[in-house]
Amino acid sequence: MAHLGHGAKSRPPARLFCRLETYLSATSTRNLPPPASLQAVERAIGDLRRGAFVVLAGQGALLIQAAEAVSPASLARLRALARGGPQLVLSAQRARILGFSDRDTGAIRIVLPGGVNADVVRQMADPLAAPPAQLPEPLAITPVAAGHASAGAVELTKLAHLLPAAVVADLPADRLTYLAAWANSEGLLVTELDEVLAYREAEGRSLEIASEATVPLGTAADCRIIAFRPPDGGREHLAILIGEPDFEQPVLTRLHSECFTGDLLGSLRCDCGDQLRGAIAEMDRQGGGILLYLAQEGRGIGLVNKLRAYQLQDAGADTIEANLQLGFEADERLFLPAAEILRRLGVAQVRLMTNNPAKIEALARWDIAVVERVPHSFPANPHNAGYLETKRTRAGHIF
Repeated sequence: MAHLGHGAKSRPPARLFCRLETYLSATSTRNLPPPASLQAVERAIGDLRRGAFVVLAGQGALLIQAAEAVSPASLARLRALARGGPQLVLSAQRARILGFSDRDTGAIRIVLPGGVNADVVRQMADPLAAPPAQLPEPLAITPVAAGHASAGAVELTKLAHLLPAAVVADLPADRLTYLAAWANSEGLLVTELDEVLAYREAEGRSLEIASEATVPLGTAADCRIIAFRPPDGGREHLAILIGEPDFEQPVLTRLHSECFTGDLLGSLRCDCGDQLRGAIAEMDRQGGGILLYLAQEGRGIGLVNKLRAYQLQDAGADTIEANLQLGFEADERLFLPAAEILRRLGVAQVRLMTNNPAKIEALARWDIAVVERVPHSFPANPHNAGYLETKRTRAGHIF
């Protein structure tokens, strides 16, 4: 069992982690919105994923629907509820691919003439859809101001692991005085822009130990898994403690983003499975370590979007270009949850098993010191050689 400080090895595991929870509780409550705020965003994410409208309030109020869920019926209802024409909001990355903007960050809002239908919306949002033969004219294209609710519309779709595009409609100004009552009468959820934009960090900082158990592994029989979960019931991250890491010294650590295809199925398109199993075996060989298994599939874009990215790669894009074509950043991950988990385990310094300098910079940003980078690479195969080369030349990985 891993130990913390003098005498901790003799403590029963349950008491040890209870002590950890109490000792480090202050680190999880710094500048956090109340749990109700997290839950409101989590509910909005769920509504978008099932194709429903959400009201987003911030410098006015918008009705929003994820672009990939748009239908002729939903566009008609959007016009009726908002008393105005729908508009399309795209991430700057997707708008740049379409030639609508040269911006690299933020979002773009496009006024859709009355003739635009649901098919055109999906074609503009989805690079795998056949491009529209001719877009209706004129298209009025404007950058979205940082504090406008439209910026939150793209962020919400990203949080929902949908394509980063939404159809929006402004609500009349006079309705803002009774917005909550109106939304309730229409069965709509109201979410605040500030809550949406703060959600990722708030979720990461509010992680709590949900459960833990001994789980012997084939290459590391002395293993304990601790599950961390935010209070809104959102994404769960795992700390896998191998052997008996010395918490008085920098701990051998690996940040591993979940990869269903590589970790579970043994996909040859990436090196994730090799890295996961290799890290566990090496930690066992060295007598101890911590592997953080982080719920951020596909560099944070989700499994469905990762499969979409694979289709684009099969058509000639590299792994970074595919993410950009979908409208995402090259890497959407946030490593604050990893830093917060390490703090809760009493770890301030690590020997990090990685080839990715961005992980070192990210942990430093969140006050975890990386005292050594431990190289962690495996031989390429014919299916992932190009992928690894892209990581080296475009993402700065060190092999």
